[in-house]
Amino acid sequence: MALDQYQEEEEEGGMSFLDHLEALRWHLFRSISAILIFTVIAFVAKSFVFGIVILGPSKVDFVTYRWLCSLSDYLGVPALCIDELPFTIQSRQMTGQFSMHVTSSLVVGFIASFPYVFWEVWRFISPGLYDQEKNAARGAVFFVSMLFFLGAGFGYFILSPLSINFLSNYQLDPSILNEFDISSYVSTLTMLVLACAIMFQLPVVVYFLAMSGLVTSKMLKSYRRHSIVVILILAAIITPPDVISQILIAMPILVLYEAGIYIAKRLEKKRALKAAQDDVEDAL
Repeated sequence: MALDQYQEEEEEGGMSFLDHLEALRWHLFRSISAILIFTVIAFVAKSFVFGIVILGPSKVDFVTYRWLCSLSDYLGVPALCIDELPFTIQSRQMTGQFSMHVTSSLVVGFIASFPYVFWEVWRFISPGLYDQEKNAARGAVFFVSMLFFLGAGFGYFILSPLSINFLSNYQLDPSILNEFDISSYVSTLTMLVLACAIMFQLPVVVYFLAMSGLVTSKMLKSYRRHSIVVILILAAIITPPDVISQILIAMPILVLYEAGIYIAKRLEKKRALKAAQDDVEDAL
C-alpha cells in the first residue's frame, strides 16, 4: 500500500516511480562509464600513473622531500631533509603486480572522474529540491569537487610522504629489514589520500546540516572541545602511530570545523534577515 501511495504521489508530481528508477539507472550508467574511461586511461598510462604518481612518495626525489631539503638548508636544520628511505617494495604474489595495476587504475579513475560523478548525483537529487534549497545549494558541485581535490592533494603531497618516511625508518631492531609488499604500500597510500579527501568535505556537511536547521553555530561552538577529541581520534585511526602525522591531519580538519561554524553563523544571519523582511512585508 505504501509503495502504491508513493507511486501515485510521484505520478501527480510529473514523474512516476518507474521514471525515477529509469533516471537513476542512466545516472549510474553515465557515472560508472566515466569512472571506467578514466580507469582505462590510467591503466594504459602505466609508466606515468604507477611509476611517477603512485610510487612518487617512495622515492627521495619526490617534490615534498626536495622541498623539505630546501627548507632545511634555508633554516639550517639538517633533520628536516629526507634524503633516504630505507625500504624496498616487493611483490610476493604471482598476481600481485597485475592486481595492484588494476586496483590503482580504478582509484585514479574514480578520483579523476569525481566532479562528473558528483554532478550526475546532483542532477538526480536536485529536481526533488525546492527552489529555495536549489538557490542555497548553488555551486555545490564546484565546492564539493574543490574540497575533494584539496583533501586528496593534502593527503598525497603532505601526509603520505611524511607517513611513508616514518614507517620506512621505524625499526624494532637493526637486523629487521623493511621490505614492503606492493599491496600494502598501495593500500596505505590510497587510504591516506581518500581519507583526507573525504574529511575535507566537513564544511559542506556543516552547510547542509545548518541549512536544514539540524545544527547551529552555537551548538558547534559548545561542542568544540568534544570535536577536537573526535578529530584527534579519527586522525589516529587513519594515520600511522606517530604524533606528527596525527597533528598534520588534525590541524586542517580543525580549521575546516571553524570554517563550518562561520558558515552556520552566516546562514543564521541570512535566515534572520529574511524573516525580518517577511515580517515587514506582512506588516505593510
